[in-house]
Amino acid sequence: MLKTAPELLTDLGDAVRARRVAQNWSQIQAAKRAGMSKSTWQRLEATGQATTENLVSAAIALRCEDGFAQLFPAPLPQSMDELLEQQRQNAPAPKRQRPSRKAGKS
Repeated sequence: MLKTAPELLTDLGDAVRARRVAQNWSQIQAAKRAGMSKSTWQRLEATGQATTENLVSAAIALRCEDGFAQLFPAPLPQSMDELLEQQRQNAPAPKRQRPSRKAGKS
């Protein structure tokens, strides 16, 4: 089921709060680690609303920054041709072989 923006923001605030509590930090400690004011941190937890910069700072402070890489994944191929092209582009370049030196020649 698709969620609305307000539902996603509420879930985000709840997740931030749960992660902070799991770290056993007060809101003041978390805000200080993230480099923001206590009121900004409180708003983030209560409403899920923050600037992108504050959200990233909170994620780093809570050691959740790896999740941002998964936020907007690359689109899936829509056809077999697109899949093959994507595999071709992601394949490692073939290694060039050096000519072999024959033993005993100087």
